[in-house]
Amino acid sequence: MEFRPGQLAGLIELFPRIFEDERGFFWESYNEKTFAEANLPTACQFVQDNHSWSKKGVLRGLHCQHQPHAQGKLVRCTQGSVLDVVVDIRPDSPTFGQHEKFLLTASRGNMLWVPGGFAHGFVALEEATFMYKCTNLYNKAAESGLLWNDPALGIDWGLSEYGIEAPTVSAKDQILPNWEEFKSLLGTLQNS
Repeated sequence: MEFRPGQLAGLIELFPRIFEDERGFFWESYNEKTFAEANLPTACQFVQDNHSWSKKGVLRGLHCQHQPHAQGKLVRCTQGSVLDVVVDIRPDSPTFGQHEKFLLTASRGNMLWVPGGFAHGFVALEEATFMYKCTNLYNKAAESGLLWNDPALGIDWGLSEYGIEAPTVSAKDQILPNWEEFKSLLGTLQNS
């Protein structure tokens, strides 16, 4: 497996070795020893797996959980393709508020390690199945996120490039806090 660090500290894109022949293909999506050798923090302590299916144009996110319930996630697209977006929400990080994008496709099998301290979301560029392993359980009280289209974040989701006029976004995701509201919320959590 090849590990490529992202531009934002802690993000790692993973590319498996894919073995193909006339029967199909085979590859390892997780190997505890390999991940430990790559120094993926807490990567060997996954406690929850999630699986979603989305129609083309569905945008999910940007989601996170606040400390002490933050989730590290190993994410991958097992059918189709998605544009995966993460935002650094670690207040002490030099890249606080910055984002990075990754094209995850079933055909390449590439995955993304997203440590706790990032808001995460994706848009389905075609019909897509998305799976991820989490290092912490879902905790409704710690659940939060960022408004996907807040101009302060400056995220170009590339929708028109993929023939998506307007994404399909859940009612819940349409009312997530903008960046300024989110920073205020973080300050409140840190002072409590």
